Amino acid sequence: MEIICTENIYKIYNQGRNEVKALDGVSLSVMQGEFLAVMGQSGSGKSTLLNILGCLDVPTCGRYFLFGKSSDTFDEEELSGIRNHRIGFVFQNYNLIPSLSAVENVELPLLYRGVEYEQRRKIALEALERVGLSERSEHRPLKMSGGQQQRTAIARAIAADPDILLADEPTGNLDRTSGAEIMNLLTLLNKKGKTVIIITHDPAVAAYANRIVTISDGKIAADERSAYEAG
Repeated sequence: MEIICTENIYKIYNQGRNEVKALDGVSLSVMQGEFLAVMGQSGSGKSTLLNILGCLDVPTCGRYFLFGKSSDTFDEEELSGIRNHRIGFVFQNYNLIPSLSAVENVELPLLYRGVEYEQRRKIALEALERVGLSERSEHRPLKMSGGQQQRTAIARAIAADPDILLADEPTGNLDRTSGAEIMNLLTLLNKKGKTVIIITHDPAVAAYANRIVTISDGKIAADERSAYEAG
């Protein structure tokens, strides 16, 4: 089932004189359960695309369909619900709150949803267990390694049981070993049914995905099954 579809979308800054086309007519379809890597160099438009897919930004023109509905028909309440319930976000810089423990960080989206304390604590601890961090639940971010912080961020993203995980350079601040652990975790989550879309400039990271889309100068330059998958 198709859950994401962009039709000829553009994102244009400084329209008119000196305009910049961050996205230049991108059409993309993503099926439920796919593991998609979007590759490209810095400035290629890949993060702009991810922000639009995550309903954090809107295209200048073109149409974006999410779960079969045009995004321009969503009101603010619906957009907030989508971001809080149906899409989980993982960022390169983790975006954890330093003064909170791992379990408290994971609880935050559930707190915003109005989930009662006992239930959200139970869900958060289960999410940390899924990413192998049960023993670190009371540690604050500064007491954890980069890989552990990113796993905490993934636990936070999956605590609300979203349909889609969007990850922007999830291994960008990690060493190779920690990066491989994160990619193996995302692969496992995908095998358990999550649709996963990652942004990366690293071919080794992209190879974990089933499909690789390459963006250059705001356009899709290639769309192919990964060599890893093909093999």
